Amino acid sequence: MNSTLIEVTQRIRERSAGLRGDYLARIAQLNNRQRGFERMGCANVAHAVAALPSNDKLRIVAEKAPHLGVVTAYNDMLSAHQPYEDYPAQIRAEAHRRGATVQVAGGVPAMCDGVTQGLPGMELSLFSRDTIAMSTAIALTHDVFDAALLLGICDKIVPGLLIGALHFGHLPCVFVPAGPMSSGISNSDKAKVRELYAQGKVGRDELLKSESAAYHGAGTCTFYGTANSNQMLLEAMGLHVPGAAFVHPHDDLRAALTREAVGTALDISGRLQGKPAKPIGQLVDERCIVNAMVALLATGGSTNHLIHWVAVARSAGILINWTDFSDLSAVVPLLARVYPNGSADVNQFQAAGGPGFVIRELLDAGLMHEDVLSIAGDSLRPYTFVPHAVGQGGEVVREPMPAASGDDAVVRTAAAPFSVTGGLKLLDGNLGRAVIKVSAVPEDRHTVEAPCRIFTTQEAMLAAFKNGELERDVIVVVRFQGPHANGMPELHKLTPPLAVLQGKGFKVALVTDGRMSGASGKVPAAIHVSPEALAGGPLARLRDGDVVRVCALTGSLQALVGDAEWAARDIAKLATAEADVNAHGLGRELFAGLRRNVLSAEEGACTWL
Repeated sequence: MNSTLIEVTQRIRERSAGLRGDYLARIAQLNNRQRGFERMGCANVAHAVAALPSNDKLRIVAEKAPHLGVVTAYNDMLSAHQPYEDYPAQIRAEAHRRGATVQVAGGVPAMCDGVTQGLPGMELSLFSRDTIAMSTAIALTHDVFDAALLLGICDKIVPGLLIGALHFGHLPCVFVPAGPMSSGISNSDKAKVRELYAQGKVGRDELLKSESAAYHGAGTCTFYGTANSNQMLLEAMGLHVPGAAFVHPHDDLRAALTREAVGTALDISGRLQGKPAKPIGQLVDERCIVNAMVALLATGGSTNHLIHWVAVARSAGILINWTDFSDLSAVVPLLARVYPNGSADVNQFQAAGGPGFVIRELLDAGLMHEDVLSIAGDSLRPYTFVPHAVGQGGEVVREPMPAASGDDAVVRTAAAPFSVTGGLKLLDGNLGRAVIKVSAVPEDRHTVEAPCRIFTTQEAMLAAFKNGELERDVIVVVRFQGPHANGMPELHKLTPPLAVLQGKGFKVALVTDGRMSGASGKVPAAIHVSPEALAGGPLARLRDGDVVRVCALTGSLQALVGDAEWAARDIAKLATAEADVNAHGLGRELFAGLRRNVLSAEEGACTWL
């Protein structure tokens, strides 16, 4: 085992001892209760089963058959979630075949960041995670289930479902994905058209044609952003059936994997074999969390998870921080190049070996904990096998992962990685703490030093670009974009103009207390700056023209201003008119309490603590 992996895991264990101990004690207390239908009053039971067919009522009440709950994020707005429409029927049929019963316990909201990108709805995106967690709790609080199946894929949905499930840590849980859409126009071609549109060289019709060729059917978007990073992390945590992440929605294997998820949920409930259950709160320990962090770093995954997985860990009584990510990044090699960290999409990643190849390489290199509980057994090793066929009885058949990569331009071994360190870096300095995704950034851009230009909205920055005001070496600062200010939206619309400037030979970088997700691309972006400007963070001391250094090599985020002058400066305030815009319209009023109570990005942007 790698010594840094051991050291980081141990300090997380020690840091979390009290909180984790209390959490496990609560799980144990809940596990000692009678089964739900047996401890409930008759009126409660009657309400719970009122709409079920009579044979299901008989199974539940008289035969005491296992009973599964489904929490679904199905809607038609997300291409990734549209396939979930008929999953309850599939799950119910398989449960009946196995002598069990199923109820859809509840649905959770699921917004598409692709639809809301750059629009007011994006200001609700981060907070939708905790809304989903609360909705999951509402669904599961019916408290009649022996295990739960959680149906979700995309950006805030998986973290929200996982946070909610961990607050029901006594319950065995299986996550059920639906797979990526087929490949359309390449991600690099899509990015080129976006840059041409930003320069006014193509019109809206051409841009829409390009975007429609990229996002064209059911399934997850094919770039390696937050949604697909979610799937990689769930594999590394042992919460999917092995190899389920990136099988297409309409592949026969996908249906077989969904049926297997039902069988697995019944198995880990312990109800059929009369053996101990495997509750999710016990599976998700500090080793499991470290495995997820390592998987993120080894694949150059979404920076959003430096927020989300802090919150996920906290929900299991585990305390992690950005220093833990940084120390692991120094020893975890980059094993995958998937757009925007390369040219391949997730379908090519899957064909080259996918999550199973990466996990196998990390385990063999001593960079993951193998001896962890998972829904597939008492080890993470089953997640290195390939589900490639369906047997005569409809069961999934698995074989060992090939030793060689299917395409070493996409996935490599730990002995010959793309980089000896991970794809994320921690930055620190007089501007605060931030993270930067460097796996897609050219090496000659890992350090940028230039005068800054400050904006408080995306729209103002885009207008300045169109007016030719940024045709120089420049650090673009977009502040008052943190959780307290406006919900910490993703700022992807800034990427094409910044890429255009970089393509012209200018040294450019972005510094913001907002987010960029896994799609920040080739432009250096110091994001999630904490403390945020609205909370009085040092980003509010910056003035137009200050020279700023963003250096991923030394981990520096520095305003090159004398200490005395820096300390004497007033803290800039958000204009009243802009604050009013952030607070009103399109539902933003309903999230005012979350904006007031939210913790910092490094603390997971939790709203419930």
